[in-house]
Order: sequence, then structure tokens, then C-alpha cells
Amino acid sequence: MSWETVIGLEVHVQLATASKLFSGSSTAFGAEPNTQANIYDLALPGTLPVMNEEVLRMAVSFGLAVDAEIGKRSVFDRKNYFYPDLPKGYQISQLDHPTVGKGSLRIVMDDGSEKVIGITRAHIEEDAGKSLHEDFQGMSGIDLNRAGTPLLEIVSEPDLRNAKEAVAYLKKLHSIILYLGISDGNMSQGSMRCDANVSVRRKGETEFGTRTEIKNINSFRFVEKAINHEVQRQIDLIEDGGRVIQETRLYDSDRDETRSMRSKEVANDYRYFPEPDLLPVVIDDAYIDAVRATMPELPDARCSRFVKQYGLSEYDADVLTSSRAMADYFEQVAQLCGDAKLSANWVTVDLLGLLNKQDLDIQQSPVTPTQLGTLISRIKDNTISGKIAKTVFEALTEGESDVDQIIESRGLKQVTDTGAIEKLVDDVIAANPDQVAQYKGGKEAVFGYFVGQAMKISKGKANPAQLNELLRKKLSE
Repeated sequence: MSWETVIGLEVHVQLATASKLFSGSSTAFGAEPNTQANIYDLALPGTLPVMNEEVLRMAVSFGLAVDAEIGKRSVFDRKNYFYPDLPKGYQISQLDHPTVGKGSLRIVMDDGSEKVIGITRAHIEEDAGKSLHEDFQGMSGIDLNRAGTPLLEIVSEPDLRNAKEAVAYLKKLHSIILYLGISDGNMSQGSMRCDANVSVRRKGETEFGTRTEIKNINSFRFVEKAINHEVQRQIDLIEDGGRVIQETRLYDSDRDETRSMRSKEVANDYRYFPEPDLLPVVIDDAYIDAVRATMPELPDARCSRFVKQYGLSEYDADVLTSSRAMADYFEQVAQLCGDAKLSANWVTVDLLGLLNKQDLDIQQSPVTPTQLGTLISRIKDNTISGKIAKTVFEALTEGESDVDQIIESRGLKQVTDTGAIEKLVDDVIAANPDQVAQYKGGKEAVFGYFVGQAMKISKGKANPAQLNELLRKKLSE
């Protein structure tokens, strides 16, 4: 039986402010437990919230980045529930009047196909504290350092139809928040967390199936695995005569399975009501325009510029603009060597291959833009061949720092002297009379043999263009 998957994502992004949403406590990651929680974060009687304006600016910038409606009047609400890491007994959030309304996001799949995913809203709320279970036998510890850290919860429409689309959407969101500089997006530290709402229905049906929510998935890879597992679980359950119940589930990456946590709550369960200690936030067009003026060039715009300005393919431009740091790296290399297409090839193939192999970010690259730009320049001025450049690149990855010094000390300079190459060609032809006869008899493929022999004797240093030209000339005599 043919099934269709329906997925919507709720993404919580910790905003990179120096202080919390409603208090002056630091938001720095990694401090000793409960050292960054003041009297407001601890919910001591009589303390009142004070809005952090930087949070509003960041939320508005995100809304503009996804062409969303910006709420000129947004209202904070109390979301009431009891949990030990929530000292007030409620979370301040936004319900009916969020700062960011409907928007959209374009994603590109591996096969080049595009899809637009609707964004329902992005609302501001405060984070809860953290329960610690590992260090306390039979008990839990509570760390309130995270309590009150500003979050932007980005809610998608149920427009995603498989796990790969969900990952593409999540990666695009990740890219945008890094371009904007509103979060470090570090999923392993909880700066970006994803809840996936998943349901299945038979193809052709228009009604949504009963959904489950998978909470707090903390990597792109686990998002894909968790969704795929949950989809198969639901299909198997229905086909065996059971029914899916609406609930919250947890993904266990060690066992690659989801398991039930609790029945799924609805808005009524939280008894939302307007936060009495905070006035509505009112902004005007002048405020929105001022935020827009501070925004950087975003991924889609930069991708289009790379295609037009540098003549790159859509695919290469999309890869290079997937992160702001990657795009900056490429542009530095291209400007230094003056060859955008060759720069794109080296960055997307050799550099990214190295980074993926060593599990490094572009910021941790052992090869700097200056080094790679210089290396490509030496290919262009015929100091070295493209093949020899691979040897120099490897030396750079191993800690050697000067491209020209590597070429000089290892004797890697390309042979461009016509006389020396001509003698090399004569020697190869003289040593291989049978192959010469085959070539002259019409066997064109033998030409590659001569090139290989010549490069072998020259240890890869002969200029390929000159070598090919002289070989063809001599073999046609």
C-alpha cells in the first residue's frame, strides 16, 4: 500500500544575546551550574521582567530574511505548566500575536529540485532550565543557567513530505541564522533544537493522519533517522490494525528508535493568558526599515550573485553559499588568484573533501584562503601543474605554510622549456615503436599512453599543454 508522509518542524533557536530575555544574567555557555541565574531567573517574589530589545531586533531580522509578516504589535503570554526546571511555574511566550507571522523558505534538494516551505510563525519565548540526571544517583539536579535564555521558535507548515526535505529545510534555517549572526546554531550545545511533528496517510487522502511529536533532536543526521523510524513505526502500526495516538516521543539515537514520553498536550492544557507584567511590544515601519538596513547579503541573494558575477553553476554556487564562512572563504580565494571557476573547483572538491574527512568546519580549515589562492595562482602562471598542485595542497594540510617554499624545496617546478620537452618527446617516441605504428594506424587511444610515459619520466613536471602539442606534432610527421 502506498503511503504519504506529512512533516512539520518546530525549531528552537537560542538567540546570541549577551544577557537573557527578561533579566541581566549572562547567557554564556559552559558556566558552573546555577552561577548565571539572578533573582528574577530564580522567580523570587516581587521580581519583574524587563524586555531585552536586542531579542526583538534579532527576531525581526529573521522575519525579514524569510519574507514574513512582521507583527507591529506583539503580545507576551504565560504558558502554564509545572516542571522542576521552570521556577516560575510558567514560561513567557507568544501565542496569538507573535513578532513574526507567515513567511516562506526555499529549499534545494540534492537532485536540483526546489520546493517552497511555508513558515507559520516565529515567536519569542524564554528557555527553561536543565535537568541533570547523570551525576546524581536516584535524583536529578537542576541547573538554571539556561532559564530565561531568549529563544525564537520557528514553526513550519506541514509542507515537508520526507526526511530529506526536513533536513534540507533545517540546514537552510541553520544557514540563515548564521548569516544573520543571531545564533551560533550549535546543535550539540542546544543552541538549535528541533521537534518534528510526523504523521502518515494513504496517498490520495486529503485529511491529515494523527501526528506524533519527536522532541529535542540535536543533529541533522538524527533528524533524518528519527523521522524515518517514526514513519515506519506508524505505517507498521496501522497496517497491523492498530491506530496512532497523539503523543510526544523521544528519539533514542543509540537504539535508533522513538519511544513514548507523554500524551501530546494542546494549547488549552497550558491555560495561556496575556502576561500581566509586560506591555504589548509596538514597533513601526521606521524600526523595521532600520533593522533591514543592518542585514547582510543572505544565502539566496549571494547564490544568485555568484552565478552572475563568477559564472558558476547553480549547484556550485549553492554549495559555496551554504554557510557565510564558506562563501567568504571562496571569495577571498577567487579575488587573490583571479580565477573564480578554478577556485570553486578547489574549494568544493579538494577543500570540502578534506574537511569532511577530518570532520572540520570551514573555520577550522588547515589551509587558509591566502594559501589556497597562492596555490591556484601558481597553477595559472605555469609554475606547477594541476597534478603537482595536489602534492603542494597535501603539504599545506600537514602544516607547511609557504606555497612557494614547498614548491622550491621539493623541486616541483613545472618544466616549460620547449627544448627539454621536445627531447623528452623524442625519447618516448624512440622507445615505443610498436605504439607509434598503432597510433599512425588510426588507434587514437594510444596517444594517452605516450602522455603517461612522458609524465612518468618527467615525474609529472612537464607542462601538459606543451607536451600534448609537441607529441601530436611529432607523431604526425
